[in-house]
Amino acid sequence: MSKGKLLVIDDEERLRKLLARILQLEGFEVIEAATAKEGLRKLEHEVVDVIISDVKLPDINGIELTKTIKTAHPAIEIIVLTAYGTINDGVTAIKNGAFDYITKGDDNEKIIPLVNKAMDKAILQRRVSELETKLSSRFGFDRIIGTSPAITTAINLARRVAGTDTTVLILGETGTGKEVFAEAIHQASPRSTKPFVAINCSAFGKELLESELFGHKAGSFTGAIKDKKGLFEEANGGTIFLDEIGEMDHELQAKLLRVLESQQFIKIGDTKITKVSVRILAATNRNLQDEVAKDQFRSDLFYRLSVFQITLPSLRDRRKDIPVLAKMFIQQYASKVNTQITGATADFYNKLEAYNWPGNVRELKNIIERAVIMCDGTQLDTSVLPYEFDSSPVATNTSTFDLSAIEQQHIQRVLKHTQGNRAETARLLNIGIATLYRKLKEYGLD
Repeated sequence: MSKGKLLVIDDEERLRKLLARILQLEGFEVIEAATAKEGLRKLEHEVVDVIISDVKLPDINGIELTKTIKTAHPAIEIIVLTAYGTINDGVTAIKNGAFDYITKGDDNEKIIPLVNKAMDKAILQRRVSELETKLSSRFGFDRIIGTSPAITTAINLARRVAGTDTTVLILGETGTGKEVFAEAIHQASPRSTKPFVAINCSAFGKELLESELFGHKAGSFTGAIKDKKGLFEEANGGTIFLDEIGEMDHELQAKLLRVLESQQFIKIGDTKITKVSVRILAATNRNLQDEVAKDQFRSDLFYRLSVFQITLPSLRDRRKDIPVLAKMFIQQYASKVNTQITGATADFYNKLEAYNWPGNVRELKNIIERAVIMCDGTQLDTSVLPYEFDSSPVATNTSTFDLSAIEQQHIQRVLKHTQGNRAETARLLNIGIATLYRKLKEYGLD
């Protein structure tokens, strides 16, 4: 098995072939070039880890060649060889990106250890690059499926703001993929190598949420037996995603505003200021302008959070994406449960497109998982869909549907499914228990 691929560039054929043979005996795969231009042509067709290049070439100086190659192929490591080494040449070669600079014949035993070190670095860099590509496909914009105008607009806005440090407010109904967008923005940002930390603000009471976000000192309250880092500290250098920001207590909003303005805060029970560098992304399914008007949300915090807004479309507003999403989920879950399911019938997809999806993409994902488990054949059909799909109205004019009525019906269905278990209902709806109780009271279901 090859230890890696090298390109040797030297116009002295005898020395070039001797070096190539030595390297081959060490287990490396070696290709050769007599000129800089020939070497550059080979790089167009070969994946090379390390290059060993003579300085004195007939067409391009090896030190200038180093700069050219590192610009086009930054992951390749280059060792520069010369018969007449000078300190200035060595310094220039390193500045141009060379791994090292060595004089021919100075010590032939140095070349193999040097090549091994350069190869280790090149392979490590390639693995890091591959890992970044995998992370990008898993958490980046590539995982957001859809070509409808509404989702395309949202993706384009998110891509545009991703490279900045601007605070972003992501709006949309429950289940539209707000955290997916937040992860993609982080992954496409300069902070992508640092932590991405997410928290659902509706899942905690005021005191516990403050401790989770900002941390506390030992003895600051009953049960605080040791110092605790908050999520802002955990996310230092990276991004924090505050989901359901509209549920945050008014007093805690003031503390969050200070972090936005100064990137510093004081832990519970502490007297010292903690400084961080964190980008803040926030999301809500509530109308924060209405909440500001009702004095339920601070206007100054709203304006700081909403510097850049992205509104995610509901699934019923991007119906042509439903079959594509469904096919992806069918593949995922068929593989997960190891079945022979290959697709679904036309009637199955028609039913999906006719349904109003109050739970949006999250609900579609859950429905497909259930359907795959229930299916006995190789094709999903309408028999594996829940009962509500039999009576779902065909959507001819989506503007006629009242969103609050749809939400109320969905909450009632989930409550029925959990036999009235409100904690389980909140979990399935992916909202905090406090949010569920508020909605039950709002719809007269309590």
